[in-house]
Amino acid sequence: MTEIMNGRDLSAKVIMNLKKSVEGLKKVGVTPTLAVILVGDDEASKVYVRNKHRAAEKIGIKTIDETLPADSKQEDVLKMIEKYNNDPDVHGILVQMPLPKHIDEKAIIDAIDPKKDVDGSHPENMGRLFMNEPRALPCTPRGIMELLKEYDIDVRGQEVVIVGRSNIVGRPTLQLLLQRDATVTICHSKTQNLKEFTKTADILVVAVGKPKLITKDMVKDGAVVIDVGISRDENGKLSGDVDFENVKDVCSFITPVPGGVASGPMTATFMLQFFIGVCSARGLPPCAAPTMPALSSWSIRRPALLYPMENRRCIILVLPCWLIITDRAASSKKGSRLPMSPGPLPPATIRASISGLEL
Repeated sequence: MTEIMNGRDLSAKVIMNLKKSVEGLKKVGVTPTLAVILVGDDEASKVYVRNKHRAAEKIGIKTIDETLPADSKQEDVLKMIEKYNNDPDVHGILVQMPLPKHIDEKAIIDAIDPKKDVDGSHPENMGRLFMNEPRALPCTPRGIMELLKEYDIDVRGQEVVIVGRSNIVGRPTLQLLLQRDATVTICHSKTQNLKEFTKTADILVVAVGKPKLITKDMVKDGAVVIDVGISRDENGKLSGDVDFENVKDVCSFITPVPGGVASGPMTATFMLQFFIGVCSARGLPPCAAPTMPALSSWSIRRPALLYPMENRRCIILVLPCWLIITDRAASSKKGSRLPMSPGPLPPATIRASISGLEL
């Protein structure tokens, strides 16, 4: 029997944890703020932006919604990005794609501060992904991987076919699957005999934006089908790239549209998860020890988060596995290392770890 992969249920679990994180940030005076820029009136883009806004509201994130007409000049979009790049109270920027044809998407993405790029589309962030050193994971590919994990679908050694080679979904999803030891084939508009490829897939990911492109005869019996596409069919109804009603009879797992990955809360939720991680880094409260002044600035430098101190005596490096505190001015070898799990340390743990140090 086919199981419907419910993205809403997974999103609800993640949102509960994110809400707690936002509450913690607000207690230390940080209100996570996301600027969302929409240019034009693309229907699918409106759906994505609406879902991101709703998810942000549930979590307690402040959003700044900027909507520009479809005939806006590229310079207008760039000026708006520059404005939010330079605004210290704005922690993340999202420019919804696609843009009108007269606007150079690459120039727009390049203009976003990589540390505020919550979609993970900036060349610096994409390069890190392909070097297996990701700082920002594109939200839709991350949602796909988390949904597979939620349903205990192991991709190792599986034949995976991705239909669509966009920088938003296809290419980063390819890289994430390779990192999980899947055998991946990517198809696109120039692929000959598409059915020959899709029919071999143990896992089929479709992200094209063409209603009901994938039909029942193109899917292997028992395959897992992830439908990322969303558009309007001939009746004006939201539709995925997969002919859901017919394909569901032959596959083992399938995502609906809406409610799976496309147009549902999945993409918005995992974009916000990364965003909250960035805000948590900025919102680290001052340490309690009398010799430790308040944190004055921050920057992300993988594999560490670097926190310079106002009196320049100390540097705190939050590494994936260790907290290292060292006296820079005296070039001393004194220091302390504390085992930790990957991700930011809770502020209370940091305070407890440094309160007894001799600096």
